[in-house]
Amino acid sequence: MPRPGHDPRPQPPRRIIGVTCAVLAMTCWACEGPISADAVAAISAPTDDASRSRRVVAIGDLHGDLAATHGALRLAEVISDDGHWVGGDTVVVQVGDVLDRGDDERAIIDLLIRLGEEAAAAGGALHALSGNHEVLTVAGYYEYATEGACAAFADLPLPTDPPAYVADLSPACQRRAAAFLPGGPYAKRLAQWPITLVLGDTVFVHGGLLPAHVAYGLDRINGEVSAWMRGERPVPPRAVDYTSQSLVWLRLFGEEAVPEQACAMLDQMLAEIGVTRMVIGHVIHGNINPACDDRVWRVDTGMSAHFGGDVQVIEWVDGAPHVLRQDPRPRL
Repeated sequence: MPRPGHDPRPQPPRRIIGVTCAVLAMTCWACEGPISADAVAAISAPTDDASRSRRVVAIGDLHGDLAATHGALRLAEVISDDGHWVGGDTVVVQVGDVLDRGDDERAIIDLLIRLGEEAAAAGGALHALSGNHEVLTVAGYYEYATEGACAAFADLPLPTDPPAYVADLSPACQRRAAAFLPGGPYAKRLAQWPITLVLGDTVFVHGGLLPAHVAYGLDRINGEVSAWMRGERPVPPRAVDYTSQSLVWLRLFGEEAVPEQACAMLDQMLAEIGVTRMVIGHVIHGNINPACDDRVWRVDTGMSAHFGGDVQVIEWVDGAPHVLRQDPRPRL
């Protein structure tokens, strides 16, 4: 909740309705002048042309649910029963929102980082993106954190001279907050995760892309977000701020029926990036599904315990998509 007096945190997003408004908003954003380019080269949107012939798996939002995380990875047949990489040269991409709404977020971050190292050693890869909940947490919004998630950071020190919005928290949640403040140990881990990832013939992003994002530069956005999370710039870049045209907040391509104008805009963006599809999370759907003639795939099924959706992943083998489904959760 907002604190009395000056609150240094950016304000939550304002919903922009309709594709025309979204495009106009992004045009204005792009014309406001350059965003600071400090440490742009720190991290880029990696492109791996070899992945065009690999098996690629996408996993949706996890929201602090370690059991769902294990379930998705086992469904993809990339981890063993004891939680180690067995996926060979498979490439896995998790599209963000590991944090909030569940107790296991620290364990999931640690797991994904370890599996990424094991996958690389085996000739594969595991990439995790940052979504809106990672950005929210580093920016100092803790409304969605559970006490169980805070308790997992009990071994870390209390922050010294914390801002008021941290000092108001319980001691356990102060420790969690300190871990994710810019420059904190877990913020630095998130700084290794891109906001958007170009991999072979696919671009992955949590919420979605608009033309101004592409024009500004995906690698530049990744670099600026990473620098902010490392504590090397004072505020997050505009591309991930708290408006509905942000890469991590955009809902346009998650709508049940994506407007034709948006699909045409997507075609142009994909051609400019040099890929054939976009994969997003953020908006919950009952099943993984495509829109815009398969040019965008929506992979957030709300699989965490908080939302109660089913565990599903999608794989591309030789370019062909296959949705893999775990047995549905029992419905009460």
